[in-house]
Amino acid sequence: MKNRKLNLPVGIQTFEDIRTKGYVYVDKTKYLIHLIDKGKIYFLSRPRRFGKSLTISTLEALFLGKKELFKGLYAEEFLYRPNYQASPVIRLDMSSITTNQGLDTFEASLRLLTVEVAEKLGFDVSKLPSSGDMLRSLIKSASKKYNQQAVILIDEYDKPYTDFVNDPDMAEKVRDILRNYYVQIKSNDEYIRFVFITGISKFAKFGVFSTLNTPLDISMMPEYGSICGYTEEELIHYFYDYLDDTSKHLQLSIYETVEKIRYYYNGFSFDSSAQTRLYNPYSTLTFFHKKLFINYWIHTGKPKFIADYLKSRNLTVEQFRNFPITHDFAESPGDVDSTPPEGFLYQSGYLTLRVAKEGNYTLDYPNIEVLNSMSALVTQNIFQNKGYDSGSYNRRLIHALQNNDYELFKNALNTLLASIPYDDFSKAAEECILINNYKFPAQEWLFRSSILSFLRGCGVVVEAELHTHLGRPDLVISYNGNVWIIEIKVAYQNQNTEKKAEEALRQIIDKQYAKPYPNAVSIGLGIDDALRQISAVRVQ
Repeated sequence: MKNRKLNLPVGIQTFEDIRTKGYVYVDKTKYLIHLIDKGKIYFLSRPRRFGKSLTISTLEALFLGKKELFKGLYAEEFLYRPNYQASPVIRLDMSSITTNQGLDTFEASLRLLTVEVAEKLGFDVSKLPSSGDMLRSLIKSASKKYNQQAVILIDEYDKPYTDFVNDPDMAEKVRDILRNYYVQIKSNDEYIRFVFITGISKFAKFGVFSTLNTPLDISMMPEYGSICGYTEEELIHYFYDYLDDTSKHLQLSIYETVEKIRYYYNGFSFDSSAQTRLYNPYSTLTFFHKKLFINYWIHTGKPKFIADYLKSRNLTVEQFRNFPITHDFAESPGDVDSTPPEGFLYQSGYLTLRVAKEGNYTLDYPNIEVLNSMSALVTQNIFQNKGYDSGSYNRRLIHALQNNDYELFKNALNTLLASIPYDDFSKAAEECILINNYKFPAQEWLFRSSILSFLRGCGVVVEAELHTHLGRPDLVISYNGNVWIIEIKVAYQNQNTEKKAEEALRQIIDKQYAKPYPNAVSIGLGIDDALRQISAVRVQ
């Protein structure tokens, strides 16, 4: 499908704008017609920047009967059915609610949103005492005035209280207010034709909808696995001309370009089969616009908010690789402010579903972009702990890799290791880490995971294979045509770091770690545990 005259809808979430102002639209309307035909109350959980708001906007246009917008789309037939009738739409965008100025301001903002929606439908509810009273009056009045049951579309239902994920007490107060607001949907069921609710937080039994007739949660249903986001088939079909232009710009074939885009931006999976792989629309569209393979994900979904969450819990990147979870947890990890870290990162889009060989679920980073974004946040926290500018050390590391400057490389990593809070080492010393049946001394794991996060956060392509009884290198770094094979050994107590570096290098040579990489450099690092520094480097 040729789209050379169509623009990229970067940041455009309004269906009417996309259809009337010359933007590419990936037709998802078959899923929406399916929902309308089969049921009444639905819930969809997806991370931010994944197309939930566009889905809401498209449903709004469908129920308002804007036929001209659906010409040539799957949903066009629906609007010409003999029994089709337009409905009044109550659309509530909860992301617009003010949450940073206290509880009173939050309540006032919720009332104002309801008043503004009512005004669009021709009603004045401003004199009613509470936001819940306003919503109840609006639902009934809209249905009676238009002689049709109302449609309720709620976007980012959980945004007001997920803003307080680092303040559980405030989150619970906000949740109580929302619970009293949303209960009006249940109590006015006879006046409602259709309800569609989106959010980040998975539907929780005791959450804000505990008083609502249980919506059908389609978040993990395979038939709706690609209701948001782009499949690879859609990417090629709708954006072929952009692929062609980008391939020429990068001097790659279209096949090579798709492979590289897949590596960076594909891999999100939400359905219970965990087979569907999706591209995040924001990252994909921004990539086509800039034609640069960089991390766009880090600019979505409040990176400081995520960074603070990681910092307050001393989280590392590697601990969530191939993280095992149960089927029940995958379906319902709980509200984001109370779920464990893996549940929070899963619902925020930093982790996604995978199916292990034995049929159980695991969580992992969906692609290199998200993995690098997470790594950048973790290392940023480490440097900020000492008041350092992480950017300057990133540049030093890149310069070292470009010029095979091993001394500069060591110095950049030592600055990182010196910045790790003492408490992290104290806690690490108390336990060992068991990964893939290999028992890591905890400090070794902390050194290794911190270095790995730093490298990935700098945008360096680095592979890290966890140890097994067969043995694999700690790090394989690829940058600017150079490949470095790195093995790390830690000298404890009276052990000699020079000997540890020699031992590390000897392991690379004896086990032929560098054999698959022509012209690779082999590097053994000896870390002094007492100093928390790389004290010896051996290179071959």
